[in-house]
Amino acid sequence: MSEIKIYTPKGFKALQDELDYLENVKVEENKKDISTARSFGDLSENSEYDEAKAEQGKIHARINELKEMIANAKVIDESQIDSSKISVGSIVKVFNRTRNQEVEYHIVGSYETDPSNGKISDSSPIGSALLGAKEGDVVTVSAAREQVLEVLSVSRAKE
Repeated sequence: MSEIKIYTPKGFKALQDELDYLENVKVEENKKDISTARSFGDLSENSEYDEAKAEQGKIHARINELKEMIANAKVIDESQIDSSKISVGSIVKVFNRTRNQEVEYHIVGSYETDPSNGKISDSSPIGSALLGAKEGDVVTVSAAREQVLEVLSVSRAKE
């Protein structure tokens, strides 16, 4: 059985949209590619056919993966969350005392991470250290290099 993963409503919608696109667009495009490649003749030496069939396998593997992820997803309910505490979906402004700089993070589920845009996983060292903290709290992140973070503000993402 797969592990339950937490998603923001936006992250869960992205999974559903990708699944919909694959099932309703990519599968049909791939069927046409296979049909076109078949028309080229001898399948034993038909590289276009081989490529189209390989692509078909990748598409269906991703569809199955997305269905599994959706089946085992827990979408956070923004109305049930104490917005004063850091949780998945929080936008957190912290002062990194170790590096002497202010940083903003968006805490998201592990499949939604995008560090270059400030989206960090709730299971990352920084994300897990911040979970449950409130404005004014000081947390220590135990990672390769220990960091001390002071929570300056906590807000909810606008989905």
